[in-house]
Amino acid sequence: MSHPANDPGARPEPEDDGVGRPAAGKAAPTAADLATQYAAKSGVRRNDAGQIDVLSSIGGVQGLAESIAPGLVFTILFTITTDLQVSLVAALAVSAVFTVIRLVSRTPVTQALAGLVGVAFCAFVALRTGNAEDFFLPGFFINGGYIIAMTASVVFRWPFAGLLFGFLRNEGIEWRRDAARVRAYSIATWIIVSVLALRLVVQVPLYLMENVAALGSTRVAMGLPLYALGMWLAWIVSRPRG
Repeated sequence: MSHPANDPGARPEPEDDGVGRPAAGKAAPTAADLATQYAAKSGVRRNDAGQIDVLSSIGGVQGLAESIAPGLVFTILFTITTDLQVSLVAALAVSAVFTVIRLVSRTPVTQALAGLVGVAFCAFVALRTGNAEDFFLPGFFINGGYIIAMTASVVFRWPFAGLLFGFLRNEGIEWRRDAARVRAYSIATWIIVSVLALRLVVQVPLYLMENVAALGSTRVAMGLPLYALGMWLAWIVSRPRG
């Protein structure tokens, strides 16, 4: 899909009216437009066989490393040294290195930069409380927020999986006219919610027990790789029949 800025046949954008608002005549984005924009920015991709490309969807090997390495380094160093500050600095350094690599190689830095900000915030929380396990605390709230949002999407008949996969399958939001497709995408969304809920079920007790080694290990194992598996299962379950 070509970007309007690079498409010689694209319709020019209306000019600004001088007060920061689009000139009259520009239609407000429709639900289909918003769904398409969301899906396009999600990073989820299909391979040549028409199946979801799991590795590409999580940013490839580099994206996987960016997701796993900071938490893994923090867990290993703290387990060995029990020095919170050293462990936090090391985690931040690893995340910063990935961002620099992307800058030098001139590849998109959004994922790495978001990871760096996330690690910095986790480090800030742990440093303020003085508890190593609090490095993982913000992740619980983010995870819970996704669970609430995805559950709401099913309740309001806009299941998250449909918004994401409908774009990849060229269904747009037409699938909402078919009760069977809505049901399939709702089930697919529940699969993803189950993965997120499983993280909390396993990791919250470890957090309460202040078991940093086990918490960090399960965070790595149940992080992006498990989420990617959930996305793949959701894709399979929601595939069109016939």
